[in-house]
Amino acid sequence: MEAADEAGSGRNGHAEGPAAAAEQQQQQRGGGARLRGCRGFLRRNALVVLTVSGVVAGVALGAAVRGAALGPAQVAYLAFPGELLLRMLRMVILPLVVCSLVSGAASLDTRSLGRLGGIAVAYFLGTTLLASGLAVALGFIVRPGAGASALNAPQLGLPSAVPTSKETVDSFLDLVRNLFPANLVAAAFRTYATEYKMLLRNTTSGNLTWEKVPVGTEIEGMNILGLVLFALVLGVALKKLGQEGEDLIRFFNSFNEATMVLVSWIMWYVPIGIMFLVGSKIVEMEDLVLLVTSLGKYIFASVLGHFIHGGIILPLIYFAATRQNPYRFLLGLITPLATAFATCSSSATLPSMIKCIEENNGVDKRISRFILPIGATVNMDGAAIFQCMAAVFIAQLNNVDLNPGQIFTILVTATASSVGAAGVPAGGVLTIAIILEAIGLPTNDLSLILAVDWIVDRTTTVVNVEGDALGAGILNYLNEKEKKDKEQELKEVNVEAVANSKSEGETSPLVTHKTQVSNTTSTADPESKESVL
Repeated sequence: MEAADEAGSGRNGHAEGPAAAAEQQQQQRGGGARLRGCRGFLRRNALVVLTVSGVVAGVALGAAVRGAALGPAQVAYLAFPGELLLRMLRMVILPLVVCSLVSGAASLDTRSLGRLGGIAVAYFLGTTLLASGLAVALGFIVRPGAGASALNAPQLGLPSAVPTSKETVDSFLDLVRNLFPANLVAAAFRTYATEYKMLLRNTTSGNLTWEKVPVGTEIEGMNILGLVLFALVLGVALKKLGQEGEDLIRFFNSFNEATMVLVSWIMWYVPIGIMFLVGSKIVEMEDLVLLVTSLGKYIFASVLGHFIHGGIILPLIYFAATRQNPYRFLLGLITPLATAFATCSSSATLPSMIKCIEENNGVDKRISRFILPIGATVNMDGAAIFQCMAAVFIAQLNNVDLNPGQIFTILVTATASSVGAAGVPAGGVLTIAIILEAIGLPTNDLSLILAVDWIVDRTTTVVNVEGDALGAGILNYLNEKEKKDKEQELKEVNVEAVANSKSEGETSPLVTHKTQVSNTTSTADPESKESVL
């Protein structure tokens, strides 16, 4: 019995040995698979991880260097790598916008172009109006200007100079003028703007009066509105040419692809540039505590409006249109959103947005390169929130109760003026002066907005580019759905055609006679073959 037990235990030992070894080997394989999966994730998302790390490192760098009391020259040296990033991104904006819009408009037929363009315009106007309404509502709920009437620019150590305000009519006329640039080459680096000259005139009664006369001038800055319209019309014209326009369309397509290769190279420099941009901006801050305590309610209300619009309203619109998870869509856009946060420029974020939305989210190139450049120019949801909140803040600061007519004017003016807002840092501050003039408020307090603009402008730009991206996702979904519907209709038409041909064959006496003959012969042949066999 003992020998049998020993033999049994020996056999069990031999059985357990290989099983334990196999289990250990399986655990090693599982650990290796997890390690490979982790490596694969990091390889696929290396740029995202590096970009987020760049933002965190920039905050740490600014906090560490802030105590060193650097002078303006040293701060400029610290910001130099970030300045290089901005210059590289701006360098590719012009070829990217023109070539992508020409190739996008030429690749879509006129009917699709009109349909997608109509949906895009409705989306842009609808979301901007929603953003403006949200900002006004939050302004009345939070009341950021209540109790802040004692604030003034000298008290906070701010310059009292404010941007020169323009007449509302002249602002909209400049918008229309810039849609039709007189010189395309000059439009690449200059834009039209109205300024005023004060002329001394004699009246009929013999008195001297000063008269403000509008004068057209050219100021620094790319006229992106005119370039967008020209590129769209050129793409449609090339499509109309047919075979003759194919060579030029191929040229713009190749130019566009080459520009995207340049963008993919620039993207690897983004984490370094972002780190120094954020770090230098933190070092530049003079008295952050005083600004935040004085204008904290305004900053809170603006950022809250951006969070609600960008985190709830826009994703809800995307979900309602596509029935897909909007946050999964936004997860593939972390790099361009971080770039928008660091650069405060929708135009500078455009190259990385086009690259990520195509590669990570699978949006059709024809859709992304058609809608994103237009969105970066005319869709400014974040700017609309920022401008409306600033108008309500300044009204409360001056103890002015806004009536329904003034509120309506704010909504319409903010929606319209955000279209022409420059996609550059602090581009929306100038348009606030238009809103203030439209509702009869003084522009002297704009320096308070400028003081915290660098904080609010970051979330403003993030919401701007997020709205463009979700709009491109909605258009891509609708385009794919229309394609599937067309394919389904074609299949149904083919099935109906086959069924009709069969019914015609059965009702025709000639065809019936022939089929019967063929059937008899076909049935007779096997019998004859069997008899021979």
